[in-house]
Amino acid sequence: MSAGVRIIMFGRQGAGKGTQSARLAKYFAVPHISTGEMLRNAVKQDSVVGRAAKTVLDRGELVDDGLMVSLVQGRIGQEDARTAGFVLDGFPRTIGQATAFDELTQARPVGFVIDLDVKREVVVGRLSSRRTCESCDAIYTATGKEPSPWKCAKCGGTVVQRTDDTSAAINHRLDVYENQTAPLISYYGGRGSLHVVDGLGTPDEVFDRIKTVVETGLRR
Repeated sequence: MSAGVRIIMFGRQGAGKGTQSARLAKYFAVPHISTGEMLRNAVKQDSVVGRAAKTVLDRGELVDDGLMVSLVQGRIGQEDARTAGFVLDGFPRTIGQATAFDELTQARPVGFVIDLDVKREVVVGRLSSRRTCESCDAIYTATGKEPSPWKCAKCGGTVVQRTDDTSAAINHRLDVYENQTAPLISYYGGRGSLHVVDGLGTPDEVFDRIKTVVETGLRR
């Protein structure tokens, strides 16, 4: 696959950004940079960053722009992302983060901004039934027939509902998205790099749509 593929993934929480970002990263042989995963790991490690972020994350709010920009700057500066590119999942989430990121990537700007379009009522249903392994972050869908305790099929860890996947937290996060992150669609819309992709369908169907957008752009 082509080197230098730089992709930003947008979409409401629960739209499937993490799943599709991981698949894109594997397909194009570039790192998948998930800021949500980076923050959750920091919380698990009880680092200074993790302690600063935990309260904010539990409320379903956005972490300070400066902290997020610093995290991303450190990661995209590593050899794999610097030379091959990346799929960026969960960043930027505010106009302030976007403008700071533009400055960081002036020499090698992002080529594709994908907006994975899934309606709010659909993602509320998805997130309400989402469960996560405490150890490896594997994602599961609850059906009401799970054993207790529920053990992860991948690592044996305990599968739980994240505190930010409760009904109140979900709706608050979506409100925050509409107020602070959705305006980024307009920000990138005038640059020719924004592509709105239908996020409904099987994971394979959605992946094929995104892959077609990127490969078509790379051929131009």
